Amino acid sequence: MLTQFISRQRVSVLAAVVASALSFGTQASVDSVHFLVPGGAGGGWDSTARGIGEALSKSELVEQVSYENMSGGGGGKAIAYLIKTAEQSQDTLMVNSTPIVIRSLAKVFPQSFRDLTPIAATVGDYAAFVVAKDSKYQSFTQLVDDYKKDPRSVSVAGGSARGSMDHLVAALAFKAAGGDPRRVKYLAYDAGGKAMAGLLSGETQVLSTGLSEALVLAEAGEVRILAMTGDKRSTAAPDVPTLQELGYDATFVNWRGFFGSPEISDERAAEYAEVLEKMYNTEAWAAVRDRYGWTEIYKPGKEFEAFLEQQEKEIGSLMKELGFLN
Repeated sequence: MLTQFISRQRVSVLAAVVASALSFGTQASVDSVHFLVPGGAGGGWDSTARGIGEALSKSELVEQVSYENMSGGGGGKAIAYLIKTAEQSQDTLMVNSTPIVIRSLAKVFPQSFRDLTPIAATVGDYAAFVVAKDSKYQSFTQLVDDYKKDPRSVSVAGGSARGSMDHLVAALAFKAAGGDPRRVKYLAYDAGGKAMAGLLSGETQVLSTGLSEALVLAEAGEVRILAMTGDKRSTAAPDVPTLQELGYDATFVNWRGFFGSPEISDERAAEYAEVLEKMYNTEAWAAVRDRYGWTEIYKPGKEFEAFLEQQEKEIGSLMKELGFLN
C-alpha cells in the first residue's frame, strides 16, 4: 500500500495568524502570480492553479493572477521551460503533484524536483474511479469481478502517460482486490478532459482520476463515481464508498503544490509560501476547497523538499514491486 501523507488540518502558527491579521485588507501581499500549468484544461493541475488563483485574487492577497497551460512530455515541457526562462520567471509558480516524482523516476523527463525551487505543498486530492452514467457497472466490486476474470476486458483511462499516477493508482486498487496489477489495460490521454471524452465516447470502461475532477463531472450528470481512495468518505462525496469499505486495503492521496524557477530568490520564494498560508484563513479559499473536496495540506520550503525526498523512496519501491521500474 502506497504510503502517503494525509493532513486533515492545515499548519497554523501564531506568528502567521498575527501577520495575516495585520496585513489583511485591501492591500495585496504579492503583486502578481503567473501560474504555469504543465497540462491541458480540465485536469487536476489546471483546477488547482485556477482554484487557488481565484482564492488569492478574491481575498485580495494577490493583485494580478494569470495562467498558462503548457502540455507536453508528461509535464516535462513546462519544467524545461521554467528552467530555461529561470531569470525571467521570478513571478511564475508551476503547479505540480505526485507525478513529478513518478515521471522523474521513470525517466519520462530528465529533470526532477531538485532542479526547481519547492515553494509549498498546498492541497491533497483523493483518487476516484469513474464510469459513464449509462455504464453497466453499478459498483467497483462489479468492475473488479470482470477484471479478475479477464483483465483485458476492462480498459482504464487516465489523463497522463502509462506508468504515471493514474495508472499507478489503478494498479494499486486492482492489486488490493486480488488482481494482477501488471495486467492493467491503461489508455493514456493528454489531460483529464481528453480522458473523460474517451470515457463518454465508449473507448474505455472506467476513468482513474482525481476526486475533485470526478465531482465536477458527476454534478453535471455525465458520470457516476464508483469508489474513492480516502481512508474515510469525503464530506464532498458522502455517497461514494472508499476502497477500504469495499474490502480492498488501499488508500491514496495526491498532494498538489507549487514550484518556482531555480533562480527565484529565497526572499521571493518565502513571500509566495507565506501568501499561500494566509490564503487558508479566507472565505474565498473555503469556498474553493469545498467545491473540489480537497484536503488541506501545507508544507513550505525545506519541509516540502524533505517530504519529496521521502516520497521518492516510497514511490520508487512501489513502482519496482508493480513492474514499472527495473
